[in-house]
Amino acid sequence: MAEETLTITDNRTGRRYDVPIRNGAIAATDLQKITSNGSGSGLLSYDPAFLNTASCRSAITFIDGERSILRYRGYPVEELAERSSFLEVAYLLIHGELPDPTQHGQWVDAITHHTLLHENIKKLIDGFHHDAHPMGILVGTVGALSTFYPDAKDIFNEASRRLQILRLIAKMPTLAAFAARHAVGMPYAYPDNDLSYAGNFLNMMWKATELKYEPNPVLERALDILLILHADHEQNCSTNVMRAVGSAHADPFSATAAAAAALYGPLHGGANEQVLRMLKEIGSVSRVSEYVKRVRSGELRLMGFGHRVYKNYDPRAQIIKKVADDVLAVTGRSPLLDIALELERVALADDYFIKHRLYPNVDFYSGIIYSAIGFPVEMFPVLFAIGRTPGWLAQWQEGLLDPEQKIARPRQVYTGSPERHLPGIRAAKAEAGTSAS
Repeated sequence: MAEETLTITDNRTGRRYDVPIRNGAIAATDLQKITSNGSGSGLLSYDPAFLNTASCRSAITFIDGERSILRYRGYPVEELAERSSFLEVAYLLIHGELPDPTQHGQWVDAITHHTLLHENIKKLIDGFHHDAHPMGILVGTVGALSTFYPDAKDIFNEASRRLQILRLIAKMPTLAAFAARHAVGMPYAYPDNDLSYAGNFLNMMWKATELKYEPNPVLERALDILLILHADHEQNCSTNVMRAVGSAHADPFSATAAAAAALYGPLHGGANEQVLRMLKEIGSVSRVSEYVKRVRSGELRLMGFGHRVYKNYDPRAQIIKKVADDVLAVTGRSPLLDIALELERVALADDYFIKHRLYPNVDFYSGIIYSAIGFPVEMFPVLFAIGRTPGWLAQWQEGLLDPEQKIARPRQVYTGSPERHLPGIRAAKAEAGTSAS
């Protein structure tokens, strides 16, 4: 089969170049041979925010934004959310295949028995101010874990990598719950090895004086599904950070802390919080039409609609909408859901939103669910981080073992001043030139 190529004609010189096309992409370094005078480093591709640049080859997650498709290792996310648990999906992301019963049992057992934290981590959390944001606490404590596990630096040892992966997936919920309880002055609730991953997190969040916390099975399953839907999402901002830090051969705790810091930003992990605030601002179903008009006029933004990747309905949003019904059947119907449903109905019938292909995304309903379960809005990005941890680690490991990858080091297009000199140096040069003459 003939090699696919792209022929580029440089109108500055008239020269033609045949650039190989592989997997639907050209190598940016092939542009270096396109020069105007036969010297220098040639052309660069300029792509702020990586709108059309692939930084890696990956076998983990497939997204087709035009057709609303999201698959983990080839499996549609809808099937995984319906039939699998979060820890099964975590195994799938890390290992490439779903576990058999023996592998699943060993995997769950290993993670269950790594949920405890070193007592000094509790002291570190106690050192944060009482109103510290739980996401800030999470970023700090995940990074601090690297100092407790110096073997984490042995990143090319397969057994060591597996151990750190187990530790991170296991300890993220414990760190998150401890951060939340620190904020409200409650004593820390230790993990319960009899509970599921999601059930144990609910236990560490809400256990009070009872001897044994029994999570509501509907809320437990809802949380598990939400974690599945957040488990990975291709090369988003935090995943790109995870890979970039990992490319420097940093340990996975440090790389995960960096990824969590990226997720802390309101344009990334804080979107569902903004949705909740918007619904509260609207206040009632009767004010939805008025709010939509203000959005059309450019006065306001419609939070939870539209996505950088999905140009049609976010497939995760359809799953979450059903989960919201299940949760609110247990917790009681929320007026925020009624506002959200009316907002969705009005927006999707409006030519403006149809023309701009603005459809509900994963953040539109997830905040309502988290709020109904009882999580404060400050915990929303923390919950996102728990779910995303297996995806980050799968991406980190894939990048680490990819022979094509090097330390991340993007190029730039320089737009500053040409060479210039300090006044004293310029005068000295002028004087030296006069003396020589």
